[in-house]
Amino acid sequence: MSLIDLRRTPPPRGEWLAAPLEAALRTALDAGEQALLFLNRRGYAPLTLCRACGHRIECRHCSTWLVEHRLAGRLQCHHCGFAGPPPAECPACGAEESLAACGPGVERIAEAAAALFPEARLGMFSSDSVRGPRAAAEFVERVEAREIDLIIGTQLAAKGHHFPWLTAVGVVDGDLGLAGGDLRASERTHQLLTQVAGRAGRAERPGRVLVQTWQPENPVMQALASGDREAFLAAEREGRRAAGMPPYGRLAALVLASRDAAAVEAAARALARAAPQGREADVLGPAPAPLSLLRGRHRWRLLLKAPRDRPVQPILRSWLGAVRLPANVSLQIDVDPYSFM
Repeated sequence: MSLIDLRRTPPPRGEWLAAPLEAALRTALDAGEQALLFLNRRGYAPLTLCRACGHRIECRHCSTWLVEHRLAGRLQCHHCGFAGPPPAECPACGAEESLAACGPGVERIAEAAAALFPEARLGMFSSDSVRGPRAAAEFVERVEAREIDLIIGTQLAAKGHHFPWLTAVGVVDGDLGLAGGDLRASERTHQLLTQVAGRAGRAERPGRVLVQTWQPENPVMQALASGDREAFLAAEREGRRAAGMPPYGRLAALVLASRDAAAVEAAARALARAAPQGREADVLGPAPAPLSLLRGRHRWRLLLKAPRDRPVQPILRSWLGAVRLPANVSLQIDVDPYSFM
């Protein structure tokens, strides 16, 4: 496995594959072998932007951008399912023919790959193009029968498949999972990219994996390039220990939600004023949740952090018993949360 530093070797303007990755794919395909391009992002583009005024088309029910699915001819929210056709003009300024797709999804990578490798037989492996277990099994059979030369896939392509002729894997955006405030972002990224790398060279032919990254110095990228999984885990453990995070501490997430933005903010601040003090626990927040609007409900978040040997349920029970929430505000409590959205 090797890293492609996109700061030093960027793709040509308007393209997504750097020269070393394109060359590795071409070498494999010219040798009659198979290759995989991996990008864990569905659709054609994650953002549609107006070039005239800068307006970004968002979901009307969630605080997220609508993803363009060009093959289906729609813009879609991947959180609530809202979908509609792309507008003919900018909803904000009314400019015509000003909307531009920004960034790549697997559909756009497939389009780019078709232009670069017109002789290759392409297959897209995502939940939008392969629906259900039967369709997935049929796709795998086609790859095993060597009816597909170049796979463009999301995480569906990463796990458990044995393709003896697949010798080259290209990760289009290795940094994709590292953004945001997720405690396990590094761990998940290392796990996913290790899995997708495992698709290459599973038989007698040696495999090659190239990861495009803007952060080659990141510990995750260094661990992938060196193959030193234990060093990565040791560094991750030490960081968790120093911060008192799991498995060296306990967490409980409290997420309040309401269709009334003022009511949920007031409730979150009331909870914060009643939060436990002292050594038994720390409370972080309140703050708008990363998805501050989800399915039409405004969301605020608090995080309780306690020592590993301290049960959090009695702390929560005492804390919440001191606050009366309004009827139009719901509270979700997640002890030892796995998701931080």
